[in-house]
Amino acid sequence: MSLVQSLPSGSLDIVGDIHGEIAALRQLLTHLGYDEQGHHPQGRRLVFVGDFCDRGPDSPAVLRLVLSMIAAGTALAVLGNHEINLLREDAKDGSGWFFDSRLASDEPKYAPFARLSKADAATLLQQLNQMPIALEREDLRVVHAAWLSPQIAMARSLPVGDVRHAYDRYEDQAAEQARSSQVLQRMQTERQRWPHSLEDGAQRPPFLPAHSERELGKAMVNPLKVLTTGVERECRTPFYAGGKWRFVQRVAWWSEYTEAPAVVVGHYWRRPLAGDAAAHGPQAENLFGHTGPLAWLGARGNVFCVDYSVGARWAARRNGEDPARRFKLAALRWPERTLVFDDGVQLATEGFGAPGKAQAAARPS
Repeated sequence: MSLVQSLPSGSLDIVGDIHGEIAALRQLLTHLGYDEQGHHPQGRRLVFVGDFCDRGPDSPAVLRLVLSMIAAGTALAVLGNHEINLLREDAKDGSGWFFDSRLASDEPKYAPFARLSKADAATLLQQLNQMPIALEREDLRVVHAAWLSPQIAMARSLPVGDVRHAYDRYEDQAAEQARSSQVLQRMQTERQRWPHSLEDGAQRPPFLPAHSERELGKAMVNPLKVLTTGVERECRTPFYAGGKWRFVQRVAWWSEYTEAPAVVVGHYWRRPLAGDAAAHGPQAENLFGHTGPLAWLGARGNVFCVDYSVGARWAARRNGEDPARRFKLAALRWPERTLVFDDGVQLATEGFGAPGKAQAAARPS
């Protein structure tokens, strides 16, 4: 069995990124008509787009619930970049529920949050390692961040259970490519010519080609990274994001997607309220261009992002806001193409099958 697996026939409910928000997940499942074992009276099936964990108050509970439904055969899921971080023991912001090394830095931002017991860690990782990267059937494809045929073909050739090792092999290839091209030495030369720190937002650098080449190699050599984090390209106008100057930008890959099957992704922190401020990362020129929050995207109007930024509820709580007003968990019902939110609101999506409007490239967060 490969890392690209089959979707079942019939009606599906495709759930966006959850990020530890167990209450929102339970509310959404209730509004969708599922019990806690994942059974639906009309025989519908749940599909999760990944990013179950990090930042929210109870990642262990979300994972226990989702993985129990997968084990029972009532739900399917693909891996997101946050699950891959767990598998690779790559501690990132918001993962203090799992990694001791993140606990001190995460508590001021995200506490209180439930932690996973040490006794449960090995079983959790074993279960995650058995999950696919993508799911497909004739009319529909599901992947966390991007569906590109060459990268999908490479994932299709890999067996289930090989995610971590395959990911590491591709990362080693990217590092070897950097060594053989002497990009690190060329970066050092550029730093001598531009002595300011790239973390100094007040000092705008010129375009540094070796730095851009290195960033692109890290982003695009590994096909599993592309499928779970998206597509990046050279940006000749440096911009400041995530605490440093950057020379590559995330792009709306769906503007070049021309295949017939619809694709559903998460990952991109869509804004549920039109005109609202971005929840995560700079999006003045954002992936969604001038499209509305309910729009289908892309050259054929057949790509949909079902991540409505529920992962930002931690920030709303910290700021004394209603966490559910601007940040929601959603599911896309297929084939109906309607959205159901965790507060019970149901809305029809817009523009399916129509050529998408021009969408600006987004700067990576």
